[in-house]
Amino acid sequence: MSVLLKKITFEGVGTKELVQQMEAKKKCSSKLPTWFETEGIFYPDKLNIEQTSSETTAQYKANLVNGKSLVDLTGGYGVDSYFFSMKVGQVYHCEINNDLSEIAAYNYEVLGVTNIECLPYDGLEFLAGTDQLFDWIYIDPSRRNDAKGKVFMLSDCLPDVPNNLSLLFEKAPQILIKTSPLLDFTIGINELQFVKEIHVVAVKNEVKELLWVLKKDHQGDIDIKTINFNTEIEETFEFAWADEKRNISQFGMPQSYLYEPNAAILKSGAFRSIGNTFGLKKLHEHSHLYTSETLVDFPGRLFQIINAVPYNKKALQQLGIRKANVTTRNFPESVERIRKKHKLQDGGDIYLFFTTIHDGNYMVLQCSKTT
Repeated sequence: MSVLLKKITFEGVGTKELVQQMEAKKKCSSKLPTWFETEGIFYPDKLNIEQTSSETTAQYKANLVNGKSLVDLTGGYGVDSYFFSMKVGQVYHCEINNDLSEIAAYNYEVLGVTNIECLPYDGLEFLAGTDQLFDWIYIDPSRRNDAKGKVFMLSDCLPDVPNNLSLLFEKAPQILIKTSPLLDFTIGINELQFVKEIHVVAVKNEVKELLWVLKKDHQGDIDIKTINFNTEIEETFEFAWADEKRNISQFGMPQSYLYEPNAAILKSGAFRSIGNTFGLKKLHEHSHLYTSETLVDFPGRLFQIINAVPYNKKALQQLGIRKANVTTRNFPESVERIRKKHKLQDGGDIYLFFTTIHDGNYMVLQCSKTT
């Protein structure tokens, strides 16, 4: 029977609140195991849980900061501040929603954290009104509901970081900004100042967030750092923003092995740097698939090429494949259309890549995954 139909036996707790706590806690089981496994934790509504960082990404962020003090201008449920407190002497958690601020403060006490001060204020107003200086400022801007157009701009968010950079740099020499993966690198770089690093963080090959490290008066190149947290390994790749523009790809026909970069690398735009770093040939400027004669360790999916045939009905029929995992890269037809057109079932151990090669022709690559 649903909890909603049962008589509540907790004094002072209504049915709606109990159900909210149960649903929110359930969402934390894999995303926030520390909170899930700690007795006495209080949970906000499900939306706050969905919007907060996971422990995996919060721990990664915490490794980017250090020093005596950090102020989190958009504290929310407080996951990021919790992990920052393990790396910084004193953390200030600003949250304009008084209820959420109280929840965070209560949970920190339950978790045994003593170096986080929760302030129920607007983060920017707190900064403007304090004489205190900090080693770091952390901001997780949220997009305004009335933001127009499809182009994601930081100036469309609250707080408006680009228009408050002077204030931010008055209070701290280093700023860490978390943004949605939708933000275009070029747009972000143009809107911000003194960008030192951009981190692309993916979990199980899904990009979760972009992290922008700003250092006051930084004049050097911008380092791009990608990480993909897989179940067993962490795939990392780094390159310089300026080098990617200078690099020249080497193109070639499919050889013995095929490489597909992980989602973090694809988001970073390291299409030339990745090939050059690992000595790979690229199939086409816009296909973002790579090949080599000998196998190399690579941050992404690795395949052995069994057959490479031109894309036409006769060639596909000769392969005699009825079940396969289908991927398209720089190809005019969708996976769904290809499956229907060529009567291909999903799954199995065969991988078919439908792509364009460097001479402009379409090709199908039959592959098996390497171990």
